[in-house]
Amino acid sequence: MPQTTEEWIYLSNEYNNKWNFPNCIGALDGKHVVLSAPFNSGSEYFNYKGTFSIVMMALVDADYCFSYVDIGCQGRISDGGVFRNTSLFKKMEEGDLNLPSPHPISSNGPSLPYVIVADDAFSLTQYLMKPYPGTHEKGSKERHFNYRLSRARRVVENVFGIMSSIFRVLRKPMLLDPQRASNVVMACSLLHNFLRKSKTSSSRYTPAGTFDSEHDGQIVPGTWRQDNNNCNLSSLLPLRNIPRKSGTQPKQIRETYAEYFATVGKLPWQDGYA
Repeated sequence: MPQTTEEWIYLSNEYNNKWNFPNCIGALDGKHVVLSAPFNSGSEYFNYKGTFSIVMMALVDADYCFSYVDIGCQGRISDGGVFRNTSLFKKMEEGDLNLPSPHPISSNGPSLPYVIVADDAFSLTQYLMKPYPGTHEKGSKERHFNYRLSRARRVVENVFGIMSSIFRVLRKPMLLDPQRASNVVMACSLLHNFLRKSKTSSSRYTPAGTFDSEHDGQIVPGTWRQDNNNCNLSSLLPLRNIPRKSGTQPKQIRETYAEYFATVGKLPWQDGYA
């Protein structure tokens, strides 16, 4: 995980250059990693799907690499509570990440904090942006915001998909105790980063067409999606989407982003999809 303000600014600039979401330091998501019933665990690892699992929480950068992972939280813990149990959440709450000071996302605009993008499984906070709930009229600022956020957080969806496609141990419930399973998933995460960052292996591990791509805003599905569909993967389960109340300040931050994405920050093809 980045340790300095300069490293976070670099991640943010990469995110804005590649995915057009300013002041963004990563995309967050979590998955239940299904296990066979651990011995003498009772209901500790029993999740909402009626299976046993540990949870992997991950923050991914603009280049499909992990910036942070937390693995091993018991499946019984509410999905909203999983993130709150991570060191990333605690450091953000305590202001101990060396994040840059709030910065304007447009000329003469208000300064906004650096944020993480996520889906409905998480709470809206001043440093974590999630979609507007419900259905919105085409052309509305809410719909523009949801389109841009979905586009930005697609990187973490791709990373989980690629890992489960390549590392076959993630395709079926693990016949391991929770600690050993956590070690295996951590090893897969480290190998993913190593293979992505190595010049000699990146083109073989993730050749052209592996990731989702865009052509004038039209999404072209990555090859990992077809691979996973063919394999009928069952080991990685999504977190539940649980409605939660949000404070006034996070809503104002989201409103500012929404206004920007619908006006001066609009992409040329955006009206066709939002």
